[in-house]
Amino acid sequence: MFPLPLNSFPIAPCLAATPAGTPASVPLVVWLALICVVVVLVLFSLGMWLAKRYKRCPSNRVLVIYGKSGRGHEAATCIHGGAKFIMPVTQDFAWLSLEPMQIEIPLRGALSMENIRVNVPSVFTVAIGTAPELMQNAAIRLLGMPRTEIAKRSEDIIFGQLRQVIASMPIEDINRDREKFLEAIQKSLEPELRKIGLVLINVNITDITDESGFIEAIGQKAASQAIQKARGDVADNEKMGEIRVADAEREKVVQVANAHKLREIGMREATREQAVRVADLDKEQQVGEQSAAFQKQAQVKDAEREMRVKLADAEARAVEGENLAKADVAASQAGLQVKKAEAYQMGETRKVQAEAAVLEAEHVARAKAALAEAQRIEAERRAALEAPAKADKAKIEVEAAAEAAKRRIEAEGEAAAIFARLDAEARGQFEILSKKGRGLQQIIDACGGAQQAFQLLMLEHFDHLVEASAKAISNIKFDKIVVWESNPAAGQSATANWLHNMSRTLPPMMQVMRDIGGVEIPETLATLAGVNGRPAADGQPAGDATPKHPGPAASGSRPPAAPAGA
Repeated sequence: MFPLPLNSFPIAPCLAATPAGTPASVPLVVWLALICVVVVLVLFSLGMWLAKRYKRCPSNRVLVIYGKSGRGHEAATCIHGGAKFIMPVTQDFAWLSLEPMQIEIPLRGALSMENIRVNVPSVFTVAIGTAPELMQNAAIRLLGMPRTEIAKRSEDIIFGQLRQVIASMPIEDINRDREKFLEAIQKSLEPELRKIGLVLINVNITDITDESGFIEAIGQKAASQAIQKARGDVADNEKMGEIRVADAEREKVVQVANAHKLREIGMREATREQAVRVADLDKEQQVGEQSAAFQKQAQVKDAEREMRVKLADAEARAVEGENLAKADVAASQAGLQVKKAEAYQMGETRKVQAEAAVLEAEHVARAKAALAEAQRIEAERRAALEAPAKADKAKIEVEAAAEAAKRRIEAEGEAAAIFARLDAEARGQFEILSKKGRGLQQIIDACGGAQQAFQLLMLEHFDHLVEASAKAISNIKFDKIVVWESNPAAGQSATANWLHNMSRTLPPMMQVMRDIGGVEIPETLATLAGVNGRPAADGQPAGDATPKHPGPAASGSRPPAAPAGA
C-alpha cells in the first residue's frame, strides 16, 4: 500500500528528532487503522440511513411522498402495495391508513317530503379509497389528520346528505322500500365523500320512527288490512267448502239418475233385440220350408228330364252305330282300290329308281377319276413348293446345333474359369489361415501361454472395443440411480459388496494395460483392488506386484513400452 519507506515521510524526521526523554509519538499504523475504522463506520451509517429511506408500503396503508415528487400536476405521489426510495432533503413521506371507520349517525327530527319529523338512526362504514384520484384527494385533505377528526368530517357530510335524501322521499317509500332508500343515500353520499378521498363501504339503518306516529299508524293500517284480508280469506275458504259440498251432492244425484237411466235403456234395448231376433228366426223358418218344397219339385222335374234325355241319347247311339257300320264297309272297299293303285305305282317307281341309280353310279365313277387327277396335280405342285422350305429348315437346324455347341463350349470354359478362381482363392485363404495359425502359435509361444496371447490381442483391439461400447451407451440418458438396500449384513451393504466385486474384475485388465500395453496404473486403482487379483493388504505395494507369467517382456517379443505420459 505504501511503496516508499517510512523515513521518506515528513513525520519520520520528527519522530527521529524526538528527544529521548519525551514520550514517543503515536505510530503511523495506528493512525491509519483509526482512519479506516472511522471510514467504515461512516459508510455503514450512511448505508443504514439510505436503507431507512427506502420505504415499503403494506397492503393496509397508502404511502404519500410529498415535496419534489417529480410530477408537475400532482401535489404528492401516492403508492399502495409497492415500494419507493425517498430522496433525502427534497422529499419526505407520510402514511394514510386504509382501515375502515364506523360512524354512528343518530339522526333525529329530519323532515320528510310530507314535513313530518323522522328519526333515522344508522351506522355508516367508510374508508380511504385506493383509486389514484381518491388517494390524491385524501393526501391533499386528510394527510396528518387523526382518525377522530376524519370521522367528524365524514359525520358532518353524512348528516347533510342523509337529511337531503329524507327530504326528497315520502315516509311510506322510506319505510317500505328500504333498498330504494339505501340506493338514494349511496347515490347522494358517494360523490361528496370522494371529494375528500373516502368511499362508502356499508350503510346499516337500525330503525325508522317519527314523532307524530305516522309510521305507527301505517303499521296499524297494514295490520288491520292484513287482519281483514285474513278474515276474508277464511270466509272465502268456508264458502268454497260449502260450494264444494253442494257440488258433490248434486254430482251424486246426477250420477245416480244417469245410472238408473242407463239401466232402463239397457233393459228396453235387450227386449227389442229379443223380439227382432225371434221374428228373424220365424221368417227364416218359413223361407226354409218354401225353399225345401221348391227344391223337391225341381228334383222331380230334373229326374223326368234326365230320363227323356237318356232315351233320346240311346236312340241316337243306335242310329250312329248303323251309320258307322255302313261307313266301315265303304271304307274297306275304297282301301282295296287304293292298295291296288299303290302296288302299281310302287312297281313303276322302283323301275325308275333303278335306272336313276345306274346313271348316278356312272357319274360318281367319272367324278372320282377327275378328283384323283386333281389330287395328283396338287401333290406335285406342293412338292415343288416344299423343296425350298425343307432346305431352309435343314439349314436352321444345322445353325441351331452349331449355336448350342458354341454355348456349351463357352459355359464349360466359364465353369472352368470360375472353378480355377475359387480354387485359387481357397488356396490363398488356406495359405493365409495356415500362416496366421503359425503366427498365432508363435505369439502364444512367445507370450508363454494362450491367456497372455489373448490379452495382447485384446489390447490391439482395445480402441475398437471402447468405441463400440461408447456408441452402445451414447443414447442412454441416466436421470438418476436408485440403490435399494435389502437386509444388509453387519458392517456391509449391497452397494459396498457390488463395488468390491467390480473391483475384483479390474486387476486382469490393469495387468494387461501395464505389462503388455505399457500404460501406467493409477495408484488409487492399484491400492483399491491390487494388481494380478491380489489385494494390497499383504504389506507389499500394489504397484510392485509381480506377474504370474513372464509375459512378452521375458521372451523379448513385446514392443517397447509407451511412456507414462502417453
